[in-house]
Amino acid sequence: MKFTAKQIADILEGVVVGNPDAEVYKLAKIEEGTEGALTFLSNPKYQKYIYTTQATVAIVNNAFEPEQPLTTTLIKVEDAYQAFTKLLEYYNQVKLMKSGIEQPSVLSENVTYGSDLYLGSFCYVGKNVTIGTNVKIYPNSFIGDNVTIGDNCILFAGVRIYSETEIGNHCVIHSGAIIGSDGFGFAPLEDGSYKKIPQIGNVILEDHVEIGSCTTIDRATLGSTIIRKGVKLDNQIQIAHNVEIGEHTVIASQTGVAGSTKIGKNCIIGGQVGIVGHITIGNGVRIQAQSGIGKSLKDNETVQGSPAFTYGEWTKSYVHFKNLPTIVSDLNELKKQTK
Repeated sequence: MKFTAKQIADILEGVVVGNPDAEVYKLAKIEEGTEGALTFLSNPKYQKYIYTTQATVAIVNNAFEPEQPLTTTLIKVEDAYQAFTKLLEYYNQVKLMKSGIEQPSVLSENVTYGSDLYLGSFCYVGKNVTIGTNVKIYPNSFIGDNVTIGDNCILFAGVRIYSETEIGNHCVIHSGAIIGSDGFGFAPLEDGSYKKIPQIGNVILEDHVEIGSCTTIDRATLGSTIIRKGVKLDNQIQIAHNVEIGEHTVIASQTGVAGSTKIGKNCIIGGQVGIVGHITIGNGVRIQAQSGIGKSLKDNETVQGSPAFTYGEWTKSYVHFKNLPTIVSDLNELKKQTK
C-alpha cells in the first residue's frame, strides 16, 4: 500500500517541503530509513540522522530548519511525534479494514450481527450470539453460546470467548486470550480428593477494554467477573473468578489476581505481581513489579516488596538489605570488642 507525501500531509494537516509526489510504502526509524520509507524527527538528539537517512519522506516539527542539504522530502507539522502517532493509528485502521465472512466458518442458530462484520476462516460462532457493527473476528476464533459483542471490537486470531460473556464497545482482545473459562473452584472431600464447584457466572468487559495475548479471565462462580471501562491488561495475566477491576486501571504482564478481589480505579500494577483473594485495593494505587499483596490497600498507596509495604519504607530498607553482610560483620566485631 503506497501513499504520496501530499496524501500524508493532508491526513496530518501538514505542509510538504520537497516532492509532493514522493511515494512511501513502509515505516522506519530515522537512523535506519531506506528508499520508500516514511520516518519522523522529534527528538533533537536524532537530528544528525536527517542528513544521512535514506528515507523518502520525513515528518518534522514546523520549527525545524535544515543546516545541510537534504535528499528527503519533509512534511512539516506542529508536533512530529503526535503526528506520527496519528499516522500509525490511521495506518492500523486501514490495515484492519476487512469485511465479509470467510469460509470455512460456522454461524449457529439465531446469530445476529451488524454491518461490516469480518469473520475469518475457521471461526465458530455459537447459538444466540449478538455481534455489533464493524466487528473484526480473525481466523481460528471461538465464540460460545449467548455471547454479546458490542460495536467496533477486534478479536485477533485464536481468541476464545466462552458462553454468556458480555463484551462492550471498542474492545480489543489479542491472540490466545481466553475469556470466561471456569474459575478455580474445588471443595475438599473427606478422602482427600476434590469435587469441582460448578462455575455458572460470566465475564463482563465494559467499553474500551484491551486484553493482551494469552491472558485469561475466569467466569464467576455466581454473578460476574467484571473488567470496567478503559482497563488495559497486558499479556499473560491471570484474572480469577469474581474479580472486579475498576475503570482505567492498567496491569502489566505475568500478574495474577486471586478470586473475589476488588481493584479500584486508575491503579497501576507492575509485572509479576501476585494479589491474594478476597481483598480490596483502593483507587489510584501503585504496585511495583514483583510485589506480593497479601492485604487490602487504601486509596493512593504505593507499595513494593513481598510481602509488600509502602514504597518509601521499602527504599529505605533496601539500603540496609544490600549492606546486610557489612552490618553483620560490624556487629560481630563489636561483640568481640565487648567480650
